[in-house]
Amino acid sequence: MCRLTDCEESKRRRKWGIMGLKTAAFAGDKLEKLRNSGVVSRSRMKLWIIRATTSILLGTCLVQLTALSETRGLRVLKGWPSCFSQESAAAAALDAQSHLARVLPPKRVYKNNGYLMVSCNGGLNQMRAAICDMVAIARYLNVTLVVPELDKTSFWNDPSEFEDIFDVDHFITSLRDEVRILKELPPRVKRRVELGIIYTMPPVSWSDISYYHNQILALIQKYKVVHLNRTDARLANNDQPMDIQRLRCRVNFGALRFTPQIEELGRKVITILRQNGPFIVLHLRYEMDMLAFSGCTQGCGADEVEELTQMRYAYPWWKEKVIDSDLKRREGLCPLTPEETALTLRALDIDRNIQIYIAAGEIYRGERRLSSLRASYPNLVRKETLLDSSDLRYFQNHSSQMAALDYLVSLESDIFVPTYDGNMAKVVEGHRRHLGYKKTILLDRKLLVELIDRYNSGSLNWDQFSTAVKDAHAARMGNPTKRLVIPDRPKEEDYFYANPYECLETQSEDEPLELTSI
Repeated sequence: MCRLTDCEESKRRRKWGIMGLKTAAFAGDKLEKLRNSGVVSRSRMKLWIIRATTSILLGTCLVQLTALSETRGLRVLKGWPSCFSQESAAAAALDAQSHLARVLPPKRVYKNNGYLMVSCNGGLNQMRAAICDMVAIARYLNVTLVVPELDKTSFWNDPSEFEDIFDVDHFITSLRDEVRILKELPPRVKRRVELGIIYTMPPVSWSDISYYHNQILALIQKYKVVHLNRTDARLANNDQPMDIQRLRCRVNFGALRFTPQIEELGRKVITILRQNGPFIVLHLRYEMDMLAFSGCTQGCGADEVEELTQMRYAYPWWKEKVIDSDLKRREGLCPLTPEETALTLRALDIDRNIQIYIAAGEIYRGERRLSSLRASYPNLVRKETLLDSSDLRYFQNHSSQMAALDYLVSLESDIFVPTYDGNMAKVVEGHRRHLGYKKTILLDRKLLVELIDRYNSGSLNWDQFSTAVKDAHAARMGNPTKRLVIPDRPKEEDYFYANPYECLETQSEDEPLELTSI
């Protein structure tokens, strides 16, 4: 029995031993699962924390970028049309980084004397200069400026608003340390205007800044809002305080930045041109409205002269109706014709194979009048020939936006040649001086038409003509010079925006400004 008992005991122990092993194994498996579940839980917890932290950081960045997009107009958050390339997206990302790196200037704190509203008149560059003047005036008077209204009733009939041409948020924020600028009047003040409590007037042309202090400021303080309804050439060129002159430059060269779409398309045109070598921008002022307004009909047939005359009489605000074209031309008051331009460029030894970008509207009588210029310079191009129609579809029927493209290309050209000293020619000339006195050939039209007539009549041979043209323009390449001041004749003196001498690097901070006068 003993032995039987021992066998049973042995069996019992083996049974419990096996069960113990199974229990231990089960317990071990459970413990391992618990450990693994703990690891999983901790991993999940870490992952959740990482995700939450990342979401918070991304949310913060998005808020910051959104805020910057409201003040800086970033492409990446504004939803520009999808027709723009992947390169534009990369450029937008770089813009975002550069904007994040910048610090906005601190707001200038001052007692607000009222509100200044302005309606600009004329083409793009006439309005551009006027905006610069109005900012300087608003700063000087310690008033709040409302974003200027652009001309929509001129010959070009362009419906563009300020924000369609210029980066309005950049305009406002970049000048916040000088003057407060609003997109629209505050509601309470706006109601006053709607009730007719506003003073509207055109300021006196070429006025000293003291005129605005002595007469306009009192009106603003009385009515709270003054509306200046013509703003071209309303601030004098010379003898203004240095801080006023430099603020005009700051607005022109820094605050008035074109919209991202215009800037991008301008870069595209410049890139295409650069791929083919150096290029000249020829500002060929030979559009129909220019000829009708000026009365310059050199090279036109009798039917064309009649067409241009009728157009001049059709616009009552073009005051000069009876014009002697020959006399005006001899006095150098007409834009050069395409034929005269071709002779001039050849006389200056401009390479026949260089690209010539024509910055202008539609040339009157088109290819017929361009034939002699194209024969001398076959590489004539325009934005319409360099770009696809899809690139320009957003700019069609918007002459100021098209002019803005020409402006950007003109700034970057190797040589800029205007055939008439209109507003674009003058403002681009001054901007190129600011960029380091880039070569700008300032044509002496009065002398040129005399030389051209003598060459065409045979009294000068080609070598004599070419030498005379080169000698006459050796010092007319946009190099440093002082403005010409003509007391009591501001329309005839040098234009501030063509040569903003006070703002250029050659002028020492402490050196007194010396201006020639006659």
